[in-house]
Amino acid sequence: MIQVVASIFIEEGQMPAALEIYEGFVPKVNAEAGCLQYMPTIDLETDVGTQVREANVITVIERWENMAAFKAHLTAPHVVAYRRAVKGIVSKVSIKVLQEAV
Repeated sequence: MIQVVASIFIEEGQMPAALEIYEGFVPKVNAEAGCLQYMPTIDLETDVGTQVREANVITVIERWENMAAFKAHLTAPHVVAYRRAVKGIVSKVSIKVLQEAV
């Protein structure tokens, strides 16, 4: 199993539009072969001193059965359509592909 943490940087004022796109996108990803979890999240305002809060970022927490499933996800038709839909809304994407350390 692998985990992926994707940081989706949203243009100022575009968060409502981005979240609306995700509403239709998330069920399609969760239905993909090999997807164990695909969960977009936004930062919660807390009083935890070490928290790094980013207001215009959607952090997607993903779990995939293996790297092949994740790579297939990246070229799925609904992912290609998503990328077209968020053009001008998303300014940058950063991902971390992770494995268990112990």
